[in-house]
Amino acid sequence: MNSRSITAHLAAVPISSGPPNYPADSDTLQAGQAQGVREAAGQGDQEGTRPPIGARASGLQLVLRVFLPFAACYYLSYLFRTISALIAGPLTAEFGLSPSSLGLLTSAYFLTFAVAQIPIGVFLDRYGPRQVQAVVLVFAAGGAALFGASDGFLSLLAGRALIGLGVAAALTAGLKATVLWFPQERVALVNGWMVMLGGLGAVTATTPAEWALSWIGWRDLFEWLAMAATVIAAVVYLFVPDAAPASSANDRRPFAGLREIYADSRFWRLAPLSATTIGTAWALQGLWAAPWLSDVEGLDRAALVGHLLAMAVALSIGALLLGVLATSLRRRNIQPQAVFGAVAALFVAMEVALILRWPLPSYLPWCFVAAVGAATVLSYTIVADYFPKELAGRANAALNVFHIGGAFLVQELVGIVIDLWPIEGTRHPMIAYQVAFGVVLAFQLAAWIWFMWPRAQGASSPHLRRYSMEAMVVEVQHMQT
Repeated sequence: MNSRSITAHLAAVPISSGPPNYPADSDTLQAGQAQGVREAAGQGDQEGTRPPIGARASGLQLVLRVFLPFAACYYLSYLFRTISALIAGPLTAEFGLSPSSLGLLTSAYFLTFAVAQIPIGVFLDRYGPRQVQAVVLVFAAGGAALFGASDGFLSLLAGRALIGLGVAAALTAGLKATVLWFPQERVALVNGWMVMLGGLGAVTATTPAEWALSWIGWRDLFEWLAMAATVIAAVVYLFVPDAAPASSANDRRPFAGLREIYADSRFWRLAPLSATTIGTAWALQGLWAAPWLSDVEGLDRAALVGHLLAMAVALSIGALLLGVLATSLRRRNIQPQAVFGAVAALFVAMEVALILRWPLPSYLPWCFVAAVGAATVLSYTIVADYFPKELAGRANAALNVFHIGGAFLVQELVGIVIDLWPIEGTRHPMIAYQVAFGVVLAFQLAAWIWFMWPRAQGASSPHLRRYSMEAMVVEVQHMQT
């Protein structure tokens, strides 16, 4: 896919100096969108900083100077996140790691990632995505270098933690840039393209990374990744435009906006399901898919890598499809909340198929698991509807705390449960994985019931948007007629 095709999708609605014409179902951010662009257009004159993209920016400028640099950051983030599944074997063999130690090592990425989300959200709203992303990505470069040079578990852990800190702004900075420079009606579609291109990092972490491992080894691979992070940080700093500084009262009291976000009952309706669904998908694709495929399915190395590649491709395709689907259904007055509830229900069904060993091709459930990792396209779109533009960074970060925290807990919890069973030969027994996945599934079901429960809907949504299963059936029937 080239920049021309991306431009055609992302910039179909031009940026102009006047307020854009939004569809009737866009109920937030409308008044602030054109004003935000005008603020950005005037910042260079007011503060003497690098001139940002102006109000008459072409679609190609938006793609080259805004979209692609942040997509590259998210690509690198996804590569770091999912490569653990590929290097789990070499690390276990070299350092003698147990499942719980391996779970702790890989989840350290998610722990520091989650801890950094709120401060990064505040900084994004105050200083803009360019400065924040360029600075924190340097930590990822340092962490990758340390990981590649490690001679023990503690240095591996420290390197992995630094990587998580360094890519903690990768998605939220891109989401903030999307809200700042693209029309609100295109946010879901732009987010879909962002996650799709970022998901190519997961593709790179399969067969291409396997080739690199056989050629240069995992240590040199991480040194090359450290150099790549340094280059991308420089590109963001030198080429991405500045954003206008926040001018609301929330800028003077940056953590005040967090109280507004966390006090919103709609947020607490969404967060548990988003955390248990997306966090589980990330945790399984990022680590536990590979041991399951090896120990339960009995696949050899080549077949395992083939499954990981298929999952990575499914992630990228799923991101784009979800973005297009949400945008299309919204024109029919079907909100992304309903779509997200349906996706979560299908995800639960696929996990049940895995746990109960239904006679399905193993590619089918695992590719769906990976594709659900792109459901951030839906959850971040929902959050963008809930809160004003000046809180976009903090709102996305607040939700991302749950995503990343959920992934951290799932990765560690699965490892702890599997460790309860002794190794049989060279593998853990199937029942260990089934019980571990079943525990996670129980939390997902509870969160889904809370999200879909009609009584909770009436209490949490002042706009009376439709989340219940009955309402979703009515909406699907309306689409068919």
